[in-house]
Amino acid sequence: MLLAKFQAVGRDLFAKGMISSNNGSMSIRSGDKLVITRRGSMLNNLGEQDIIETGINKNDRATPLAPTELAVHRSIYRLTPALAVIYAHPPHAIALSLTERKIIPNDVEGSSLLPNIPVIAPREKAKNLELANEIAEALKNDRIIMVCGHGCFAVGQLLEEAFHCTTSFEDSCRIICLLKSLGSKPAVKV
Repeated sequence: MLLAKFQAVGRDLFAKGMISSNNGSMSIRSGDKLVITRRGSMLNNLGEQDIIETGINKNDRATPLAPTELAVHRSIYRLTPALAVIYAHPPHAIALSLTERKIIPNDVEGSSLLPNIPVIAPREKAKNLELANEIAEALKNDRIIMVCGHGCFAVGQLLEEAFHCTTSFEDSCRIICLLKSLGSKPAVKV
C-alpha cells in the first residue's frame, strides 16, 4: 500500500515534468522515523528497494542510502507538523527563482492556494544543516518554498497534498513566465 502511494505520486511528478529521470525525493513521517525514496532512484519507476526507512533524529544502517536532501526532510519533520514532503525541480519555478526573491502567483488558483512563495538563496558557506533548518523554518508559514536555482520543497499531511502544491506552484510559474515572455503584466488583479 505504501509503495503503491509512492509509485503513483512519483509517476505523476515525472509525467507533469516536475522531475527528470533520477532527481527529486519524497518522504512521509512515521513516528520518529521517515520513509523516503532512496538516493538515485527513478521516482517514475519505483520498486521496493527504492523506499527506505531511517530515523528523523539519528542515523542508522539505511541512512547512507538516503538522498542528499535527507537533512532537509529531517529538519522539516522536526520543526513543522508536516507528515509528507516532496522535493522537485519544476523548470519554470527554477527559472523564476534565478530572478525573483519571492514568487507571487497571479492566477486565481495559485494565488488562493500559494499567495507568496519565498525564494531562499543559499549562502556559499552555509552548512547543509543551516540550509535545512532555514528551509524548515520557512515551511512553518508556507506550504512550499523554492531554493534559488535548485528546486522546491512542498509539505502536506499526505503526499498527494504536497504533490498538489508542487504542481499548482509550477502551473503558476508557467503563467508568470508566459506573461513575461509577452512583455505583459496582468491587466486585472485576481
